[in-house]
Amino acid sequence: MLRFLRTIILLAVLVAAGAAAWGLWWLQQPLKLATATIDLPVEPGTTPRGVAELVVSKGVQTSPDLLYWWFRLSRKDRQIRAGSYELEQGITPRMLLEILVRGKEATRSLALVEGWNWRQVRAALAKGDQLQQLTAGDTDEQLMERLGRPGVAPEGRFFPDTYTYSKGSTDLALLQRAMRAMDRHLQAAWEARATDLPLKTPDEALVLASVVEKETGRAQDRPEVAAVFINRLRIGMPLQTDPTVIYGIGPSFDGNLRKKDLQTDTPYNTYTRAGLPPTPISMPGKAALLAAVQPAQSKALYFVSRGDGSSQFSTTLDEHNRAVNRYQRGNKQ
Repeated sequence: MLRFLRTIILLAVLVAAGAAAWGLWWLQQPLKLATATIDLPVEPGTTPRGVAELVVSKGVQTSPDLLYWWFRLSRKDRQIRAGSYELEQGITPRMLLEILVRGKEATRSLALVEGWNWRQVRAALAKGDQLQQLTAGDTDEQLMERLGRPGVAPEGRFFPDTYTYSKGSTDLALLQRAMRAMDRHLQAAWEARATDLPLKTPDEALVLASVVEKETGRAQDRPEVAAVFINRLRIGMPLQTDPTVIYGIGPSFDGNLRKKDLQTDTPYNTYTRAGLPPTPISMPGKAALLAAVQPAQSKALYFVSRGDGSSQFSTTLDEHNRAVNRYQRGNKQ
């Protein structure tokens, strides 16, 4: 009888050891997926067993009971986080649990580029991968009301950056982040502004920064470009900047700015109207914001492109005309 009991115990030990060895082996084996990738949206409050069943229902070909007991035995079952996950070929049970516990959600990214206008922002949002389009049918006014800024034009109110988001996130949530980022950068720039600027509010600084962003071909020229506009504002001289005129023309602009365009009055024509345009004309980046409030110490009132991305700055109209002849008309004299 004793020998029989010993045999039973030995068999049980061998079976347990075999099961443990098989379990260790299984944890390292890639799970079979029904498709190349599987989206796994885990809602808040889903139990560990519910997660295991969800994994299988979405196309992972394994036993939900086996997954559930792996979650339990790992003692990490209560650490599984809600989120939007993406499972790829080659994932093992051990990797699956690590993803769920660490909350390594499937993410996408969207770049909002310095100098873009609002039309370009909306076009980029519409193409956002796995980005829910909640505002696609909204007018600009409706969208800004959703964002808590009724009556504010959207142009320039969103900070240019690359934004990472979870699959299934919304365009509205991304815009809220970009708007808060612009608020922070604009406030920081305004608090660091130079004294005696002809700018009364942060909004005026934002408008000027948007013009500087569009007028600068070389990054290091931004403070000097800003100085030209600041100097003109101080003496009441029109800004006379082409990007504002182009912005006023709108989508119909064909790439060729004509003399009649400069003479046709719009709220954004800084040849026919003094002062700043009524709204920003683009999304300024951090450098343009700082340049607008910390312009170079310069008396320049004019600048012209040298054709290589840089600008030639002049303090008098005669100097400027000579620069135009040299760099725009090819007259070296």
